[in-house]
Order: sequence, then C-alpha cells, then structure tokens
Amino acid sequence: MKYKLLYLSLCLLIAISFTVSAQPNTKPRFKAIAIAEIGGGHARFDTAAKAWLNKLAIDSNFTIDYITDTKPITKAFLRKYRLFIQLDYPPYPWSNEAQKAFEWYIKKGKGGWVGFHHPTLLGVFDGYPMWQWYSQFMGGIQFKNYIPGGNAALLTVEDKNHPAMKGLPASFITKDEWYIYDKSPRANVHVLASIDETTYNPEKKIKMGDHPVIWTNEHVKARNIYIAMGHFPELFNDEAYTTLVRNAIFWAAKK
Repeated sequence: MKYKLLYLSLCLLIAISFTVSAQPNTKPRFKAIAIAEIGGGHARFDTAAKAWLNKLAIDSNFTIDYITDTKPITKAFLRKYRLFIQLDYPPYPWSNEAQKAFEWYIKKGKGGWVGFHHPTLLGVFDGYPMWQWYSQFMGGIQFKNYIPGGNAALLTVEDKNHPAMKGLPASFITKDEWYIYDKSPRANVHVLASIDETTYNPEKKIKMGDHPVIWTNEHVKARNIYIAMGHFPELFNDEAYTTLVRNAIFWAAKK
C-alpha cells in the first residue's frame, strides 16, 4: 500500500508538471491605450469598436485599457503603452501637458498610433485653438466641411505593399461620414488609400478633389496610421475594414 501511494503521488506530480509546462506563455505581447469620448455622435461606433478590440486583444494576446479624456495623459502614463488608439477623440480639448506628452510619444517613437475619423477635426472648436503641431502631424490640413448622413464611395488602394494594406482588394466600397479639408495632405504624408469622389452614392456636390482617406506620416519616428472611416458601427461587419484595422494595429505596435 505504501509503495502504491508513493507511485500515485509521483504520477500526480508528473501530471501537474506536464500541465504547467504545456501551458502557453501568457505574457501579453504589448499594451495598448485607447481614448474615446463619452456619448456624442460617435458613441455607437465607439461601442462597436470596443467590443471588437476587446475580442482581438483576447484572441491575439495583448491588453487594452480605455480612457475618456486626456487628463491621465503624461509621459509617465504613455511609457506604459506600446500603442495609442484614438477612437473618435478630437484633437482640440487636450491639456497642455497631454499635448506635450503626446508630441513626445510620437516624435521619439515611444509607441505607435492609430487614429480613426475624429483626429482630423482640426480647427477652432468649442473655444479651443487649433493644435498646430497636430495639424502638421495630420499633413498640414484643416477641417473645412463634411458629408453628413453617411455616403458610400469607392476607395482605391495606392500602396498595396504597405503592411496595413495586406489582404485588401485593390478597391472596395465603404460607407462613412467623409471629412473635407482645406487641402489634400498628400504633399506631407504617405497616402495609402483615397476616395474616388465620382463614385459617391448618392451623388454629392461637396467635393475635395484629391481626397486621401488612409495615410501615414513618415516624418516622425512613431509608426502611425490615420483611417478616416470611423463613424458607423456597421463598419465592423465589413471584412475589408476589419482587415485594415487589424493590420494597422499590429503594424503600428511594432517598434
């Protein structure tokens, strides 16, 4: 009986050891921080985005935290994160400390950045002056107008070799609330995709001409990508869109 118990104990220890060693490494690949305002016209998109991002984080072994304003943003705070995701948070109600910390994060390449829709709402809004550095970061543009209500348009991929564009068709139709700027950012950024304004459905008279909608600024150290589409929650039912977002996140998170 004594030897039998000893044998069973030994077997149990071996089984436990095997189970522990067989478990995958659970250390997160990286940490991301996402900012999204509470309420407003983009609340439904933000809700859908958070659900999709949370699932992606679980499936792909990274962590994601959320904030609803810029109060926590300092250099020390940003040092904790490899990726900054700007979910429809505008570039004007930032404190001076948050602005300086974000500029440092991007200029020094302390982490990557992915911005959706709202970051190009650049101008004087709600009594806040335009953040000039951020305007340059976005290609030296200023918000001028927009097409409300949602409009379908054909997007053309201009750089099929960029990692963010991997797996995307050469062109695809997307519906969103399109922003119009005082000029094209093309001279100051690397354009990844643009809109063919002749394909607006329904037809709209508000046009910009050269109309980039996905781009990256290669004049800073941080990997960064701006995606103009980010108004409607239905975007997360669009395979082309989710492929783009997934690609953008993992590309930007690499140092």
